[in-house]
Amino acid sequence: MASPKCFFILSMIITLASLSSNGVLAARHLLETPAAPPPALALPKIPSLPNPPMPSIPTLPKPNGLPPLPTTQLPPIPTAPTLPKLTIPPLSSNPLPTLPTNPSLPKPNLAPLPSSQIPTLPSPKVTLPPLATPLPTAIPTTMPSIPTIPTIPFLSPPPSN
Repeated sequence: MASPKCFFILSMIITLASLSSNGVLAARHLLETPAAPPPALALPKIPSLPNPPMPSIPTLPKPNGLPPLPTTQLPPIPTAPTLPKLTIPPLSSNPLPTLPTNPSLPKPNLAPLPSSQIPTLPSPKVTLPPLATPLPTAIPTTMPSIPTIPTIPFLSPPPSN
């Protein structure tokens, strides 16, 4: 059981050390570069081409005498025809027949229920032991502090000079 844990911890240390060495080499390479890059070359000037004269926009003739639009006479709207009045015959004055009455049903006679007593069970008297720790009466309003992770000195980059 201890062997897989040791193997895992050892592989993590080797992985972190290799990652850290790459960072150290990259930082050292950046420190060894020259201070300023050489000045950039100036771009050559492009000569401007001469602009030819633009032709003028011709003027269009204005419309003076347009003939008037033709007007047509619309025919008159026809009127709706008159409908004959509808006559309804009078209702007959015969009274409506009466509805038959429902027959009355006999009342059922039920036998009385037996009056036997239900036996009652004795209630057990059990007392619970007191709790080992009392329950909290108030909800805590502060968060517990999170422990900080200690830094490992050989995994951090070297100090700058």
